[in-house]
Amino acid sequence: MTDVKKPIDIGVRGLVKKFGDVTALDGVSLSAERGTVLGLLGHNGSGKTTTISILSTLIRADSGTARLAGCDVAKDPAGVREKISLTGQYAALDELQTVRENLILFGRLTGLDKAAAWKRAEELAELLDLGELLDRRTGKLSGGQRRRADIAAALVTRPQVLFLDEPTTGLDPRSRAAVWDVVRSLREEGVTVLLTTQYLEEADRLADRIVILSRGRVIAEGTPAELKEKVGGSIVEIAVDADATEEVLASIEAPAAHSPEAGVIHVPAPKGTADLAAIASRLGDAGIVPRNIGLRRPTLDEVFLHLTGTDAQEEAPCSSAS
Repeated sequence: MTDVKKPIDIGVRGLVKKFGDVTALDGVSLSAERGTVLGLLGHNGSGKTTTISILSTLIRADSGTARLAGCDVAKDPAGVREKISLTGQYAALDELQTVRENLILFGRLTGLDKAAAWKRAEELAELLDLGELLDRRTGKLSGGQRRRADIAAALVTRPQVLFLDEPTTGLDPRSRAAVWDVVRSLREEGVTVLLTTQYLEEADRLADRIVILSRGRVIAEGTPAELKEKVGGSIVEIAVDADATEEVLASIEAPAAHSPEAGVIHVPAPKGTADLAAIASRLGDAGIVPRNIGLRRPTLDEVFLHLTGTDAQEEAPCSSAS
């Protein structure tokens, strides 16, 4: 049976944007099929915000093309705005109103009559598990509840493409997991999501494809699994006493071995278990008994740092969602 190719809801080719002498985007291209999550990663200043601003029609590109849900961003910005919605990292709801009142207000502002706005609020409450919160004042909600309510407000217009700009920043792990469930539900509903995040674990779990920006350019793209292959397939992780780190690095005789922190050593292992056995043998010959040694897949953190280099390490996205 032949797979039916999905429409492209986000299609970007060669975007360039300069602010004076600063080139914020230098030929950025990316795409996302309908009903998928595209993760956009990059350190501060990489071009993520500029990309989102252009795609959401807030600013114009100097050159290049972008189409959202079939509409040209430069030639038909009004058409684009009818197909998209954007929610940032801070809730934009009236704290003195209830969740229901906020959603109805957003509905009325977008042209729904009162009955239709009420019905849409009920639909979104069911989709985002807000039923028990509909008649609670927004200012009384927890951080995670507020984020879900804010996403609900962004969905009042039934957008085809939703921009989620760091939607879980500052949330506790339980609230973050609840927002993850929302994103998965949106994907199942056929909404195309462009997600920017400071949490690499978040992108790893949610994104169908990932684009990594650095200094205004796309330096890597692919599925999380494809990007991890760029680091070498597998990694041997060795735990030793902190004061033995240098001795272990010398005994391994692997130029690419490195220590991200004292007492932990990472060695690329393209041959998998064969490399693990060879390293264990070298440690044995040197009389070194590690506290722990094992083989694992690289994380998206390691992919990011490997691809962006040391210049980005101080500004890299957070390494976990904890």
